[in-house]
Amino acid sequence: MSERERDSLGKPLNGRPRDGLGRPLSRGADGVERIPDDLRLPPDESIVRAQQLLDDGMPFHAHEILEGTWKDSPESERALWQGLAQLAVGLTHLLRGNDVGAGSLLRRGHDRIESYSTDPPHGLDVAGLVDWSEALLGQLDSGHVPQSPTVPRLARSITGV
Repeated sequence: MSERERDSLGKPLNGRPRDGLGRPLSRGADGVERIPDDLRLPPDESIVRAQQLLDDGMPFHAHEILEGTWKDSPESERALWQGLAQLAVGLTHLLRGNDVGAGSLLRRGHDRIESYSTDPPHGLDVAGLVDWSEALLGQLDSGHVPQSPTVPRLARSITGV
């Protein structure tokens, strides 16, 4: 039995490559570039990078970008960034075929961001994201799981995308 990979502090690592939806692949397989665990981007850069990843069909990786910003955000924005990360991982679950997990995370993400709809920071289109998640949740609730769900737009206009 091989010993688990760990960082310098003893935290377990998973060095296996991953596919575009974040699923681990066999060691030695060609995977997609990983998002470093310690990556922390400022909000505007996080929005641009996460949108690029969403547009490229990699919502798991977008979730990791948004999670890093959530961890560094001021208390007044924590629920927003956590909710955005949950929406991205909810989309990941949907694309992986886990409709129950998708519904749960999309609902939690929706509920966390909804209060930011009236005065969204960083140019985020929170009202659009709320509408997007409600439509997707409605489809899931009715049993009509979309084969190719729409990709959410994080902001009305994003420089660099």
